[in-house]
Order: sequence, then structure tokens, then C-alpha cells
Amino acid sequence: MVLRRVKAIALKEFVQIRRDMRSLALALGIPIFLLLIFGYGLSLDIDHVPMVIWNQDASSKLTRDFLLNFKNSKYFKIVKYTDNYREIEHMIDSADAMLALVIPKDFSHYIESGKEAPLQLLVDGSDANTATIAMGYVRTIVASYNVNLINKTFQGRGINPPKGVNARSRVWFNMGLTSTWYIVPGVIAMIIMIIAGLLTSITVAKEWERGTMEQLISTPVKVPELIIGKLIPYFVIGFFDLAVAVIMARLLFHVPFKGSYLLLVILSSFFLIGALSQGIFISVVARSQLMASQLATLTTMIPTIILSGFVYPIFNMPQALQLVTYLIPARYYITISRELFLKGSGMSTMWDEALFLAIFASMMLFLAIRRFKKKVA
Repeated sequence: MVLRRVKAIALKEFVQIRRDMRSLALALGIPIFLLLIFGYGLSLDIDHVPMVIWNQDASSKLTRDFLLNFKNSKYFKIVKYTDNYREIEHMIDSADAMLALVIPKDFSHYIESGKEAPLQLLVDGSDANTATIAMGYVRTIVASYNVNLINKTFQGRGINPPKGVNARSRVWFNMGLTSTWYIVPGVIAMIIMIIAGLLTSITVAKEWERGTMEQLISTPVKVPELIIGKLIPYFVIGFFDLAVAVIMARLLFHVPFKGSYLLLVILSSFFLIGALSQGIFISVVARSQLMASQLATLTTMIPTIILSGFVYPIFNMPQALQLVTYLIPARYYITISRELFLKGSGMSTMWDEALFLAIFASMMLFLAIRRFKKKVA
């Protein structure tokens, strides 16, 4: 009897979802939209920084060779050569250039005489993070040029240059340091959390507003059966969205998947049940579709984007916020997703994240069942 009642509620919910084609289209279309927007639009790689150059020593071949290091670099895009500070100021003010490189007229003379050559770098610091990275690129190019210059100087005198320090880096798991590989697994967690929370947050409130909840209350269906029956259709939709997201990640963004698909299914089930149950709990408490959707947005979308480590590293947050992130379920699923995609980790390294998601799912399902009352008022 229990399975029959759960099945009946689930079928009823499937029928309602099918009749509301706009909500169904959003549930299936939003994941694709979010992946395309974040996958292509959000990049942590800083390339093609627009720069303007004022070369006051343009007649020197040595100076032109130095500038080739910037011209041939993928990190910079020379948008203009100028001959005055007024134009530099105008281009930075209008955001046509982010930095300007000013080479003094005696630049080549300083180098040829073995002195330290001055170089002026003007940077738009409005975006502090990008400006810092761009300045780091400039320092790297200048340091590389200095090393090559020293080598040529010593070799020209028949003397071997000093060896110095030789640091060799080896990047694991993402050798190309492609930010898309880091972002897309996080987007999958965001899709599940937001879609699941928003979809189910209005399901019970909708029943109250339409006046159909009284009919459900009058049936012999028990509260756990009602809640579980309502979760099943959205669980199916959530897994469909997950499958679409994983396929797009692999085929469209070429993110490698080194872990176990079975483990992904199991751990995603914990996370999905927890997110769906949280949405049901919000819907039960709010009893209004507008209030439920606002609460769902506030408790799913904002924490997932800001406090889960999706974009901003948790270790860089203030200590108080770092403690808050332990309560955000997306934090644990994002770790799992990135571990499975990029590292191929097993359960032995993710058991604590899996345990939290299991506890979160159980607790939210318990709260949703406990909070719902089969009475009109």
C-alpha cells in the first residue's frame, strides 16, 4: 500500500509538471544556459591584456627587440603606439587600454653601457586582481629578457654565465592550467543546487494556493509518502540535468573525467536529495510561491556562488566566513565533482564530503516531513 500511494503521488506530480510546460522548459533549459554562460563567459585566465606603448627610443633595434617579447606574448595585446602622456591617460580613462609601457629615450644606451635601464609601467588599478596579474606578466617578461641578456653578455666575452637557481615546475591534474576545467565541475554543482531548490520550493506552496492541498489532506496518504512522492519526479529531472551537464562538460568543454561514474551517481544522489528536500522544506514553511522562490534563491543561489569555493577560494576568505562555508552543502559537492573529474579520486579521499552530504540529505528530508502537517490550519 505504501508504494502504491507513493507511486500515485509521483504520477500526479508528473502530470502537473507536464501541464506546466514553461517550468519544465526552464528546468531543462537553464542547465544548458548556465553551462554555456559560465563555461565560455567566466574565465580565470587573464589573456590579451590591452596595452599602449610609448617608445621614445624607437630608432634602436635593441629596444624593438625588447618590445617583441610583449608583441609575441599571448598575455598582451598592443592596441596602440603613442608619443604622449595625454593619449595614454585618455586610453586608460576610457578603458581602451589597461596598462601603458613607457620606454625612455636612453633605454638602449643604458643597456649597452651595462647600467640598469629604467622602464615605466602605468596600470589601471580599478580591477585590482587583474591589474596585479598583468603586472606579474610584465615582470616575468622583463626577468626572462634580463636572463637572455646576461647569457649573451657572458657568451660574448667567452665566459660561461653563472648557473643560478633552476626551479622546475610540474603541474598535476590540469597541466595546461585551463580555468574551464576548474569552473565547469563547479557549475554542475550550482545547477543541481539551484534547479532542485527552485523547482521543489514552490511545489507544496502551489498546492495551497490552488486549493488542491485540502484534497490531498483528505486522502489516506501519509506525510512521508506525500513528500517522497513529490520528490521523485524532480529527482528524475535533476538527474537528467546532471547527465546533460556531464555530457556537455566532456564533449563541449573537453573536461577530462578520471573518476568513477558510479561514484558520481551515488554521491550526486545524496546531494540531489538534500537539495530537493531543502526546497520542499522551504515550500512547506512559506506556503506562498513568491515567498518560497525568494527564500530558495536566498538560500541556494547566493551561498552556492559566493561561499562554496565555486569561484572564490575559501582559504582567501575571512576566518568567520570560512566557518560559515562548512554549512554550505555545495562546498562538499564541488570538491567531489572536481576530484572525480580532474583527479580520479576514490571514496577513500572523499568520505568526509560524502558523509556530510548524506547527513544533509537525511536532515533536510526529516525536517520537511516533520514540518508538514496534514491539516488545513
